[in-house]
Amino acid sequence: MADKQKITEETMDIIIIGCGKVGTTLAEQLVREDYNVVMIDTSAERMQRVSDDIDAIKLVGNGASISMQIEAGVQTADMLIAVTGSDEMNLLCCLIARKVGHCHTIARVRNPIYSNELTFIKQQLGISMIINPEYAAATEISRILRFPSAIKIDPFAKGKVELLKFKVKPEFKLDGLSVMDIDSQFRCDVLIGGVERGDEVAIPDGKFVIKNGDMVSIIASPANSAEFFRKIGIQTNQVRNTLIVGGGTIAYYLAKLLAAMKIRVKIVEKDKARCEVLTELLDDALILNGDGTDRQLLLEEGLESAESFVTLTNMDEENIFLSLFAKTISNAKLVAKVNRLPYKDVIDDLDLGSVIYPKYITSDSILRYVRAMQNTIGSNVETLYHVLDNQAEALEFIIRDNSPVVGIPLAELNLKSNLPVCCLTRKGTVRIPRGQDTLQIGDNVVIVTTSKGLRDIRDILA
Repeated sequence: MADKQKITEETMDIIIIGCGKVGTTLAEQLVREDYNVVMIDTSAERMQRVSDDIDAIKLVGNGASISMQIEAGVQTADMLIAVTGSDEMNLLCCLIARKVGHCHTIARVRNPIYSNELTFIKQQLGISMIINPEYAAATEISRILRFPSAIKIDPFAKGKVELLKFKVKPEFKLDGLSVMDIDSQFRCDVLIGGVERGDEVAIPDGKFVIKNGDMVSIIASPANSAEFFRKIGIQTNQVRNTLIVGGGTIAYYLAKLLAAMKIRVKIVEKDKARCEVLTELLDDALILNGDGTDRQLLLEEGLESAESFVTLTNMDEENIFLSLFAKTISNAKLVAKVNRLPYKDVIDDLDLGSVIYPKYITSDSILRYVRAMQNTIGSNVETLYHVLDNQAEALEFIIRDNSPVVGIPLAELNLKSNLPVCCLTRKGTVRIPRGQDTLQIGDNVVIVTTSKGLRDIRDILA
């Protein structure tokens, strides 16, 4: 294992094998936080496409080769992350790294065939973390369909706390109210942690005024957020059925999750062989062989009356177009998967409902683990999400030891600007902290901040 003193006090050395969408996104984030990064990929062409702005060492070669890993510095590295397109390749890379370098390892494993064996594989190979992007994306979609009025839901404290984003509409009668007014008027123990207005984002104080069209993110327990939404007139019941276009791995995992929620599932997939596989794997879903872009087919399969519509094809353009079409003829909750981000601002302006970016879900999970390794006084980063159009972070810390923030009223702490302590979970009880509240050992603490790279609870201090 990497030397503890090095992990806690020095910049970590990290090797990334696989320079696809996830690997590149991850490298970009790690370099931005001043980690030393080495990138390895078998494709010279793919490596050339990596932005010059990513200040990392770039090597062309086989990441499963012992000599290549040694050249990349695996013997002294703190972590190796394998995110190639092959599960087996990723596992082999991690196994070699453990034997040669004794560093922490993270592998991306996507094939459902391994889904029931991941704990065994992790233990036997000594892998620190296994991430399944498709399952993670399916989980995020299932949360949204449970609470369809929300655009995005991020859980904290093992689901006891949630950050929910919704769009302010005239019928909610929030236009012109300050955050302080909303707190006193509705009294639901929720905290407004962020507001997106056009290209601008804000972490609001009590005087901030909400306007129609704002994207507002609130933090609260599920019960308190549901109460708040009911009071402003938002339906909180989960959908009863969903129509999915695209029968890939995400669709498989999603169908399994929705079946457990008693949500009826219908999947349209154009590949006949894939339909046969899904039919065998999914007893509770209706599998249809057909072209999901066929307008007539969608109408015949009940798009107009569907309560939710999820587009999961391999083409971003198709997913976006289908969501736009559904928006014109249906009141369904819309969820679209998007992999590439060159036109994210345009996509956001289309008001498609919920847009899922699997590569960000994956990179956030890995980044959370990396930061947790660097805790200095025992207050790990337990959960991390990029929020507010990726311009801020929502983080959960567990305070495991004494620190300068413990026992001092929040009002007396010299906190960084744009950094509210949003939520506190103590012995299973969730509360929105006030100025006289104090942080204690054992607390789960959620903060939202525009300051990137926080690794320890004491980093909230100015």
